[in-house]
Amino acid sequence: MSDAAARGGPAAAGDVVELRVHGASRASAGQVLDLAQIEQVAGDRSGGFYRPARRKPGAGGAGRVTLEAYRWGDLPAGTVARTLSLVFLLPFMLVNVAIWMRPPGRGSEVTVRSLCRLLGLTLTALYVLACAGVALDLIAWKCTASPHCLTGRSWLSWLGGRPVGLRLAVLALVPAAAVGLLWRASTRPGRVFEAFRAPEADVSAHQLGTVGRWDAEPLVGRLRSIHVAAAFATLDVTLLAARAASGASAGTVALAVVTGAVLVTCAVLLCTPPLIDRAATDRRLDRITSTLRTIALVLTVVVTAHVLTAPAPWRAGGGLPGYDAILTWLFVTQTALLATLGAVLLCRRDRGSGGTPLLGLGALAMAAAAISLAVAYSAELVYRVADFLDRDAPTGAAITAGPSRAYTWAIFGFFRAVLITLVVAGLVTLFSRPGRLRAAAAAVARDHPDPPPEAGPRLRQVRKAVARARFTEILIPLAVVYACLAGIGTATTTLGRVELWPGDVIERYAGVPADLVTFAIAFGSWVIAAIILGLVLGAIFAYRTVEFRRHVGILWDLGTFWPRAAHPFAPPCYAERAVPELARRITFLVESGNAVLLTGHSHGSVLAAATVLQLPPGISRRVALLTYGSPLRRLYARLFPAYVDDEALHEIGARVGWRWVNLWRATDPVGGWIFSGGPPAAPAAAVDRRLRDPAAVVAPPGDSVPPPIQGHRPAESEQPFTEAARELVARLREPPAPDAVD
Repeated sequence: MSDAAARGGPAAAGDVVELRVHGASRASAGQVLDLAQIEQVAGDRSGGFYRPARRKPGAGGAGRVTLEAYRWGDLPAGTVARTLSLVFLLPFMLVNVAIWMRPPGRGSEVTVRSLCRLLGLTLTALYVLACAGVALDLIAWKCTASPHCLTGRSWLSWLGGRPVGLRLAVLALVPAAAVGLLWRASTRPGRVFEAFRAPEADVSAHQLGTVGRWDAEPLVGRLRSIHVAAAFATLDVTLLAARAASGASAGTVALAVVTGAVLVTCAVLLCTPPLIDRAATDRRLDRITSTLRTIALVLTVVVTAHVLTAPAPWRAGGGLPGYDAILTWLFVTQTALLATLGAVLLCRRDRGSGGTPLLGLGALAMAAAAISLAVAYSAELVYRVADFLDRDAPTGAAITAGPSRAYTWAIFGFFRAVLITLVVAGLVTLFSRPGRLRAAAAAVARDHPDPPPEAGPRLRQVRKAVARARFTEILIPLAVVYACLAGIGTATTTLGRVELWPGDVIERYAGVPADLVTFAIAFGSWVIAAIILGLVLGAIFAYRTVEFRRHVGILWDLGTFWPRAAHPFAPPCYAERAVPELARRITFLVESGNAVLLTGHSHGSVLAAATVLQLPPGISRRVALLTYGSPLRRLYARLFPAYVDDEALHEIGARVGWRWVNLWRATDPVGGWIFSGGPPAAPAAAVDRRLRDPAAVVAPPGDSVPPPIQGHRPAESEQPFTEAARELVARLREPPAPDAVD
């Protein structure tokens, strides 16, 4: 425990500590506590515990209740640079999330983990190929051989007229440096997690209970070594393919064989989860992966020297020899892996009445989104640089005569997938609107049974808010639609290998003019640029604006909640600190003689749930749980069915002796109920309590406007929250039953 903890100390023995965990709003500790004067009692600037500067009764009302807030909002984001990095690491983050979205059951776990890790490896290869497409194909091969391109570019003209081997060897430093940048960023220690390890004894064996409790760094280190080795091997393949185009020498063949062996070894290691996921105490695999990385580094130096010194002439004209073929085969590999992943998920899905949501295709949808976004990023990078270098050519002309045809098909596939998904989303929105409005009307009628005549306009607003909140359930099937379209788009990139352009194919078989298709691709390129710019602006506003973060922060918080198990270059997992730190703090408070009311809003309720599963039974008997706006059932049970299911939720309730209240609103698009159905006498039946939102549909006396629609906003200042907190505090003060935990 930090010095700050010693300063603040625990509450007086016998107190109840109301420990609040905020959601994705990145609220300040003062906002969480609804106080201006606060002080930090434990933790640091990234994640810390705060209390009122002067003791103030908590929501429990009369009696000894001490307010405390855990602020974790800077762990997944924090600085602007760290927040912006999430935008550019988004494909890596998405494929890492995919590995956690597998269906329940052990049968498909090894296969899904292997396929997700192989897909992650293809993202690393695509990252290198995009950098090579800019540095080696566009600049070293094309621009430095063109006096027109070099005109007015003194920073590049010094390479003009130099031997091809020299140009390639020099500019190969660009993708090598890009790999080094990711390597360095993924190894840079951001925080020390060793002090936050949760206790190992008497904790839950459920999958959700392992989040943040296992030491991820050995696995991440092994994955990092494998990806770095594969990245440098991908660069080697690109250089050797260009060298072999005019005739492969014995040295070129030998280097190609060694490079292929490195890539195959990387793939084989990723396909052995029982081996690569071994505990940190087994250092043999660490030595194997680090040796593989060293071999790849040395091999890159040798390949670069070979390209620089080989006497054979180079093939003239066109693009970089072999680059199109390598890129196309990478897209073929990604398509095959996505198809295999889909087949495995469909074969392994639960066909019972409580079958896996999303048809068991959550991992496929997320992996396809990661691949699609990475392809869009790569294609846009190459085309924007091509536009910059060929300054006189319009975008449409640059598409037909510029970079690899595979990128052209990739942009066309991405634009097509987005366009069709938007059309389907519009149709689904239109056709589902009557049903959503009917359900919303029923909910509003229950909350406001006898409204006055002047409440008509306000009632319509409330019905629309409830109908919009119900659209969340429709977004999940739309994700599957987009995943299928994205996979088809990746598959069609292979047509570029047979000298076909999208415009020619569409004109021949659909009768659409080729010029119109070319315009659509050019427009799609700018759409991708706009999406990237929108993500950047979203990251900036999410960092600076609390209200904006409530809408976009869930993406970062969901993606970085899960440990890095598929891609080592994904943003680090904040749950590795937040969950054990919460468990450690609660244990400290209980062992000091206090009871703890743990409250969690939005994503904070997920942290709270995982924390309860990591508390020993002797500690959890002195804990109560109050969640509000919780996405546990509505989002996490659908997206991560192997980790959030009925078994986990019932174990959480049993561990806290069913001292659990969940508050939810029908107007909330994120949170919802936790339990439904079951016998009324069951303990779980008393957990969920629906809040009336808004509190009234007419202005109260003394006011000129009706109460606002709260939706997903926190509820600490509302009367139902205060009443639920008082009830749980009273139950905590009852003598604990000896069999409180099953």
